[in-house]
Amino acid sequence: KEAAEQLVRARGQAANPRWSPDGSKLAFVSGRGDHSFIGDYDAGARTLRFLDASVDRDVNPVWSRDGRQVAFIRLSASTGRFQWGPRRQGQPWSIRVADADTGRGREVWKAAEGQGSVFRGLGSEQQLFWTAGDRLVFPWERDGWTHLYSVALGGGAPVLLTPGEFEVEHAAPSAGGDEMIYSSNQGDIDGRHIWRVGASAPPAKPVTSGAGIEWAPVCTSAGTAAWLASDARRPAHPVVAGRDIAPETLPASFPLQKMITPQRVILPSADGMPIHAQLFLPPPGGRRPAVIFFHGGSRRQMLNGWHYMYYYHNAYAFNQYLASRGYVVLSVNYRSGTGYGLNFREALNYGATGGSEYSDVQGAGLYLRGRADVDPDRIGLWGGSYGGYLTAMGLARASGLFAAGVDLHGVHDWSTELNMPRGEPETKVAFESSPLAYVKEWRSPVLLIHGDDDRNVQFGQTIALVEALRRQKVDFEQIVFPDEVHDFLTHARWLEAYRAAADFFDRKMPAR
Repeated sequence: KEAAEQLVRARGQAANPRWSPDGSKLAFVSGRGDHSFIGDYDAGARTLRFLDASVDRDVNPVWSRDGRQVAFIRLSASTGRFQWGPRRQGQPWSIRVADADTGRGREVWKAAEGQGSVFRGLGSEQQLFWTAGDRLVFPWERDGWTHLYSVALGGGAPVLLTPGEFEVEHAAPSAGGDEMIYSSNQGDIDGRHIWRVGASAPPAKPVTSGAGIEWAPVCTSAGTAAWLASDARRPAHPVVAGRDIAPETLPASFPLQKMITPQRVILPSADGMPIHAQLFLPPPGGRRPAVIFFHGGSRRQMLNGWHYMYYYHNAYAFNQYLASRGYVVLSVNYRSGTGYGLNFREALNYGATGGSEYSDVQGAGLYLRGRADVDPDRIGLWGGSYGGYLTAMGLARASGLFAAGVDLHGVHDWSTELNMPRGEPETKVAFESSPLAYVKEWRSPVLLIHGDDDRNVQFGQTIALVEALRRQKVDFEQIVFPDEVHDFLTHARWLEAYRAAADFFDRKMPAR
């Protein structure tokens, strides 16, 4: 047996590796902090060349079908600090192609200024596709929605492959490269289905439809399409050519028939913006306690079934569990999430620039309070990460509306989470967009859950909130997982957190 050895030795962090078609060369991204290069490593000669190097961020390399060229995306250099707020336009990004032997490159296409000038990627790992006929397929938001476009290697105007008010999320080329297969919410804004479209021109044709959710499509070398699927009742499972290939993986004890199919609702935010949500209704039985769920991200969208991301697959399960215990559950797709276009995602004054999503928190609470099947005095909140932030915002600013909350690893002060300099106007806005700015109004009990090795949200965010809640004599409970990260590493941790959350709601919003 031969010992493994490091293949490439270079400064920075290597990512997004792509072998050439003949397996002789490796293209990869060499991240250097404020810029990045595309590396081209020749495995036989053991040489490394950087392609068309610049001060910009070069990402997502893809080989030509003959292995002689590498195309990649160039994101314009920026020294500005990301403030966790809307970016509707910026310095345009571009697509370039470099010769793999000489390293010399040229621009094939550049985004127009204005809408779509800020790169918006797919949910797939790969963002750029070299297809048959030397056409490059890529995502662009020129019309305010994430779509696939195709441009000739020689340049020219790109062709819109997927027109309409929907977003493409995952994409992959067919085996021959003459088609793209993708998932989107086309014709089903709160769902996902699989489609096919030619790599050079529309129209697209549906591969799947109906009440299910399908995502992450790929094509086998034989041209067969495969994807993952779920629905309101059945969790994620693999499908090949429309056939479930592993039905035995669902345990016989799984309560499939007891799963609730959520209702799709559109409710008004406090400022009038329409907000999509899923409503889980338990069997009728008088006025019920209710819980509102906020996803994390914030670049996420909850669907009308088991989610395609592990974290939210778990969250959907917990929402089902709460409904099975008699709670009315409302899962809210608040502004700054995905699925509803650029302007919804890049909502004005969201996050650290104003916390405008709080209007959606209010709107969700008022919607439930107005329902005849909900006890208006027993409405709770829960969420993780960004959802924890919104849970804390709701409790801090509207304890009269929300009776209790469960906050998993949430942000409580944007200014410290983003390490913003003191005294700057943006720092003041960031703090005022945070739960800690309103802690003196906080009255409702809260359960705080956090791992102290969280690399996404500082553990100090929960420390600071606990200190403030103690000064205000607010009823709180805490569960701290030593050495645990943001997305809990074990199934046992998730069970412990969810069981504690259900117990907390039972005690703080007891049956009458």
